[in-house]
Amino acid sequence: MIFFNIHTHNNSHQTEVLEIVNQYPQEFDSSLSNYSIGIHPWYIVEDRIDNDLQIIENKLQEDNCLATGECGFDKRAETSMDLQQMVLEKQLILAEKYQKPVILHCVAAFQELITVKKKLNISVPMIIHGFSKNIEVANQLVQNGFYLSFGKYLLLNKELELVFNSIPNDRFFLETDTIEQDIKEVYELAAKYKNIEVEEMKAIIGFNFNTVFNRINN
Repeated sequence: MIFFNIHTHNNSHQTEVLEIVNQYPQEFDSSLSNYSIGIHPWYIVEDRIDNDLQIIENKLQEDNCLATGECGFDKRAETSMDLQQMVLEKQLILAEKYQKPVILHCVAAFQELITVKKKLNISVPMIIHGFSKNIEVANQLVQNGFYLSFGKYLLLNKELELVFNSIPNDRFFLETDTIEQDIKEVYELAAKYKNIEVEEMKAIIGFNFNTVFNRINN
């Protein structure tokens, strides 16, 4: 059974790992086996939005494009929240049109994210990557249908153990994002926190991957 890395910016070329490599419309690597593509809230360029969205729409129709994103909200970014919301909503509409899950970046705007999901009546799975908040926020997100992905902060913040253990097994993923550590290290720590073997953790993530992406059977 393989490892699944739900969100990374680095292609590790490991045969035993299926990883979704983050792509941007203007910096696209066509050699990737599996990828996501989206407009990150940090990199919104107003006079390029329509062109970027057209590239995203074209790529979402390809089989090896597994997800929309990363996209989302970031209250610490210089871009206005109104513009961020407009760009996010357009990407969510495309995700619905092509039935592709969404990988989300969210900083200090979880309530806004829940509101947009309800407003647009989004039915495709939505995954918040790099989750690092408390149990209350985690529970609210899970109750509103989101999946949570853990990686860097799970390794760096021991206090996240309680949060991670509170998440139902059918609602989480693991990732590396931009860290140098191997996805296997994230799996080992996650398995330790859940008091299970790594192989069982692989089975849990594999089941979630199959459910969300309807893609691979192992």
